[in-house]
Amino acid sequence: MKPTVIIYLLFSLFVLLVSWEEQSAVAVASLHQEVSTEEAIRLRILANSDAVSDQAVKREIRDEVNAAITTWVTDITDLEEAKTAIKANIPLIEEIVAVELKKLGLNQTYEVSFSEVQFPTKLYGNLVYPAGMYDAVLITLGEGKGENWWCVLFPPLCFLEMANGEAVEADRATSTETEEQPANDEVEVSFFVVELFESLVERIFSSEEV
Repeated sequence: MKPTVIIYLLFSLFVLLVSWEEQSAVAVASLHQEVSTEEAIRLRILANSDAVSDQAVKREIRDEVNAAITTWVTDITDLEEAKTAIKANIPLIEEIVAVELKKLGLNQTYEVSFSEVQFPTKLYGNLVYPAGMYDAVLITLGEGKGENWWCVLFPPLCFLEMANGEAVEADRATSTETEEQPANDEVEVSFFVVELFESLVERIFSSEEV
């Protein structure tokens, strides 16, 4: 078989593989529903530092705050109503934080606010919450320089985040291990196809020169 024919066949195979990967990506994307940044209320807690003790404090406050807010919005179906309820209870959230810090014997500063806060992309089942600005309760503990924790307060999805573990910002860790793996696999497959194609072409031309 002539080298040009082999090259043509290999190129056709390469195009088919690339097309198949693209169609697979589209099929996976079609299974996920993207949620507008205006359709959710979120929670973000910034720990004082990455020290084990500061991270433990963050989790204690997370549990108490989430438990309280969940009771306020469980029977609410309207976003604006949920927003009003949470805003009205900001002083109570401040009290919860103060009580928890006192229980832990800490004289640490803190700040609680309800405003627009930047969040990275997050996947909950088949729901994709894209990166962007969300209405959120922001709790800053001490200097707020430690790993932060976030979740969706409305609709209530914080329990899913607690089950999945800690969350960190996109510029510090792109995602959880389970979310990273598919992307890595796609990259490895793509490089494998390219390397295979280049290797075969090199062999063909080498044999032709001999």
